[in-house]
Amino acid sequence: MYALVFIAALILLVVCVLNLPAFGSLPKGLRLARIKALPNYKDGALQNLSFTPMKPDGVTYGDMIKGMLKGNKNGRPAKTIPVVAPDFSPVSGLKVIWFGHSSYFLQAEGLNILVDPVFSERTSPFSFIGTRRFAGTDFVAPEDFPELDIVLITHDHYDHLDYASILKLKAKTRRFITSLGAGAHLERWGVPADRITELAWGEEVIANGLTFTALPARHFTGRRFKRNQSVWSAFVLQTASARLYLGGDSGYDSHFKTAGDVYGPFDLAILECGQYNTYWPYIHMFPEQTVQAALDLRAKVLLPVHWGKFTLAMHDWNDPVKRVVKKAAEENLKIITPLMGESVILGQQYLVKEWWLDLD
Repeated sequence: MYALVFIAALILLVVCVLNLPAFGSLPKGLRLARIKALPNYKDGALQNLSFTPMKPDGVTYGDMIKGMLKGNKNGRPAKTIPVVAPDFSPVSGLKVIWFGHSSYFLQAEGLNILVDPVFSERTSPFSFIGTRRFAGTDFVAPEDFPELDIVLITHDHYDHLDYASILKLKAKTRRFITSLGAGAHLERWGVPADRITELAWGEEVIANGLTFTALPARHFTGRRFKRNQSVWSAFVLQTASARLYLGGDSGYDSHFKTAGDVYGPFDLAILECGQYNTYWPYIHMFPEQTVQAALDLRAKVLLPVHWGKFTLAMHDWNDPVKRVVKKAAEENLKIITPLMGESVILGQQYLVKEWWLDLD
């Protein structure tokens, strides 16, 4: 009797927790019908182009948990991250400002674009659970941004789609562009449906004269227990004068070369280079693979992201940038490593500033 009461109470607790707004909403209705009609929807979930297990043979989820619990004393910088106060004033060229991890601001053709905005203390549905951002990386908040023409969301993971940030940004954002299915989260959080554009792989939209095209990535989605109910994407951004590849999250695969052949060359590729491990080698790239992906894309310049703000893997906090800079030099690939908040103007002089070396 008591066991049944306990189980019932536990189930009720789980249901109540999963109903919290931060968990978002699963697609339904016409949105779900669009997803089910996609060619990579099979057995109740979306699939990658290549077979993509969450872990390789011989690795257990217990191994992953043990590794994360063990931690790494070098997983966080010993000193405060140096930053620059961001300058959002208009420029004649294309401006990029990185805020750490995968959040960055683009200014093109006089338009303000914010990609994967995450400005909370933790990448978690709860404000009190999860690893905290690095000291110094709280230098910008949603309130600091000017009016935004577009917020682009690559996929629905907590380190790319942040509930608290969206709540503060929605009133100053004219349009949201995201992968198909993620709009269900945005609608639950009060973003009007007519301001949301959702794209599946191969679909494009022209917004304020800019063309956004969703392309395959090798990853997964899900804010609850059920994965791959919404699409995960990279995006091609075509402006009047430049072509950018906005990578989101992705393991290495042949889709980079396909994108380079079809849409390249790219003036700039913004690609993940952190949060990797041999325990999950298919869903995130190792830094050397990031460089190869940029070469496959025929990118003129690489901006490595997905590092520098949160500890979401077991490597040293600055291992990603050290390795990606080394490999880029070996391959004679131009790379930019700005300070967080620093403005980079596309086409101007690119410098590798090794600001991370003095923080151990």
